[in-house]
Amino acid sequence: MKLSPLGLGCAQLGNLYHAITDETAAATVSRAWAEGIRYFDTAPHYGLGLSERRLGAALAAHPRDEYVLSTKVGRVLEPNAAAPGERDGQGFDVPATYRRRWDFSRDGILRSIEDSLARLGLDRIDIAYVHDPDEHFDEAVDGAFPALLELREQGVVRAIGAGMNQAPMLAEFVRRFDLDLVLMAGRYTLLNQPALDELLPLCLDRGVGVVAGGVFNGGILATAEPGEIYDYAAAPAELVEKARRIAEICARHGVELPQAALALPAAHPAVVSVVVGAHGPEQVALNVRRASAPVPAVLWTDLADAGLVRPDAVTGDPVTSGGPQ
Repeated sequence: MKLSPLGLGCAQLGNLYHAITDETAAATVSRAWAEGIRYFDTAPHYGLGLSERRLGAALAAHPRDEYVLSTKVGRVLEPNAAAPGERDGQGFDVPATYRRRWDFSRDGILRSIEDSLARLGLDRIDIAYVHDPDEHFDEAVDGAFPALLELREQGVVRAIGAGMNQAPMLAEFVRRFDLDLVLMAGRYTLLNQPALDELLPLCLDRGVGVVAGGVFNGGILATAEPGEIYDYAAAPAELVEKARRIAEICARHGVELPQAALALPAAHPAVVSVVVGAHGPEQVALNVRRASAPVPAVLWTDLADAGLVRPDAVTGDPVTSGGPQ
């Protein structure tokens, strides 16, 4: 199973932060396909199932064996007797007609996969990630991962892993289980690289593929001038200043800040795909253009010399990869 170097993260198809129309969602997936993207990542959490429904509908026109799709387990959706007009309170602009319930038990995993297949309109899932088990380590170890290993043996899913916004627990799961992939969000970016301490070397050693998500750290690295959001909250002043200094050095080399933000993780030998979201087809095209633009090796040297990235963050030979092609 080969992932396209650039993948489409589909949280925005679930109306992350603001609503988009069904037509815009379909056009976003269509443009991604036209640009050569063949890896699509979603989750029940994204818009209370809306992302999965929209993604499944958009991909129905394409041959099933020509793309890779991942979704996640750990949150089961249940009907919610919401008051009229009540909206979801977890960042998605959707009616609160369902509620999320944490469930990392074997039964919860089986139910989650079954429900996802129904929403997607598919008979198999390529990759199933255990989603955000930060506060549920024991339940994930005892329930979720054994259940996914069983489903992989049965062919219901082709590959299994974990998706989190931290690196240490991902490394522990890699040590304990025969995982195929991990989805690491925001922990190997221009602004911080803690995944270099243990996770990335461990994945290289064990042959576990790394999908890099959150490479813009929630928005601060998504535009030529640093934004004000870092990991879903207001960015601390010192991080904004650090991003500004990185952007200045990038500009000296004719590189945009988001271009460098895509290229750094893509260059690491453990990373098999970089996943970014989009609120519309134009944003997809922009991300593809930025991800395909070459980045000079001297940029990484200058950033390391200035103390803005770790020296060991530039050992993946970015000049030859230039980000995903």
